[in-house]
Amino acid sequence: MSDTHRKCHVCDQGDTALPPHGCLPSHAAPVLARRDFLVRLGAGALLLTPFATLLSGCGSRGNWPEGMAEIKWDRDTCIRCSMAISDRRFAAEMRGGEKDTVFKFDDIGCLIFWMKEQAEKYPWMADPATRSWVADFTSKSREEMIWLDPTQAFYVSRTSPMGYNFAAVSAPLAGAMTFEDMRQHTLAKGR
Repeated sequence: MSDTHRKCHVCDQGDTALPPHGCLPSHAAPVLARRDFLVRLGAGALLLTPFATLLSGCGSRGNWPEGMAEIKWDRDTCIRCSMAISDRRFAAEMRGGEKDTVFKFDDIGCLIFWMKEQAEKYPWMADPATRSWVADFTSKSREEMIWLDPTQAFYVSRTSPMGYNFAAVSAPLAGAMTFEDMRQHTLAKGR
């Protein structure tokens, strides 16, 4: 008898039928083992998909502060100047009001002028419950952004997207200004 047509070593039956004790013919074992492997692989993938989705969802959120809407770099645009928010080092955001409205900015100067220009339309901007954030200029990457309260940050002179030329930092560096000083300089400069 050839290797592909051996008899079962337990019951001495041929390989054309399954013996009553569940023994498999020798040529069927590799096919069934491969099929079993593929079924298990598929089941494993189905079980891991929700887990992978959960992990990818966590990763995509990044390290945005509580309450801050994610900025989609190079797609979201500044509410004031309509430029794409690309240079993460100068980005800012404001959120508040009854509807928890979000405004995104590509430059802290745009935020300053927006607050002045839209004060009557959005009186909630002056409410202490309104939240705002500005990117720390020293953040290492888009994935490791540090977000500061604009009123508590310090501002250093750096070339910015809209030419207001201020960047936020968390510590008072040499020549740094407070928020109020930066705000007055920005408004005096105009645009």
